[in-house]
Amino acid sequence: MWDFSFGRAITMVLRTLPFILLRLFVYAAISASYLVAVGMGAGVGWLLGRVASVEGAAGGAFWGALIGFGLTTAILYLLREYLLYLVKAAHIAVLVELLDGKSVPDGQNQLTFGTASVKAHFTESSVLFGVDQLIKGVIAVIAGLTRGMAALLPIPALQTLMNLINAVIRMSLTYVDEIILAHLLRSCTVNPWETAQDALVLYAQNYRHLLKNAAWLTLLIWLATLGLFLLFLGPAAGLLALFPRAASAWVFLIALLFAWALKKAVMEPIAITCLMQVYFATITGQTPDREWRLRLEECSGKFRELGQKAASWIGGRAAPKPA
Repeated sequence: MWDFSFGRAITMVLRTLPFILLRLFVYAAISASYLVAVGMGAGVGWLLGRVASVEGAAGGAFWGALIGFGLTTAILYLLREYLLYLVKAAHIAVLVELLDGKSVPDGQNQLTFGTASVKAHFTESSVLFGVDQLIKGVIAVIAGLTRGMAALLPIPALQTLMNLINAVIRMSLTYVDEIILAHLLRSCTVNPWETAQDALVLYAQNYRHLLKNAAWLTLLIWLATLGLFLLFLGPAAGLLALFPRAASAWVFLIALLFAWALKKAVMEPIAITCLMQVYFATITGQTPDREWRLRLEECSGKFRELGQKAASWIGGRAAPKPA
């Protein structure tokens, strides 16, 4: 079925408790920010709509909630570079050390250790973020190359099945950029752009095996998330009982946010650790396949951009542009 050990992944993640607590704080804060922003936006919108007319209160509340949601999303979009650098990447750095059987500090020193490891390989957050964004672009191309069969099937029932399979493939690629990042940290890269290219080629040439494991893992993670959502419906309803006039839809929103926060804080690092096991074991002893490299260079501008940045990377920094 799958080639990873859930037990080993959970054990490793539990050993990074400082990062789990940090992630819980960060994603709980994000969830709370959405609730507060949407709630305040709805309240202000309701008041403004009420001033205009009695009928306008409901519409004002809707637009106010939508604006609150949009503003929070925009702020988080601007902060995504630092969340990647200080939370995700540092945590992955520690998990890589544990996967290789190396020792890592305990307590708060673990946070410092992980951050220092990321800085040693990426010098600054903009480099890591730039590599990550290009990796995501290449992964989308690999996904397109692996699901091209759907257009060749004229039978509607088979096309529907392929559309379902393609949806699973898209979800299964969620953590691939983190796995590539783990490879960069594990290989102690001095040129992250070049190493990212090699790691993507290694992923592409083994995509069937890796995708099978990712699909199983995606199914298990989303089933667990659904279970958390159902579990949180009761507490969310109890919380909402304190506000008699609140709409019942808030119960589902609160439960969904709680489940999402726990998924991001706890289940995501477990999933990444599982896929790290499979990826590292699969590529051991392999070299990047030239045919796949040429195929990606032909199909992906992001892959070519990685190559261009790799060529200009000197001593940990991009080469200066000619005057």
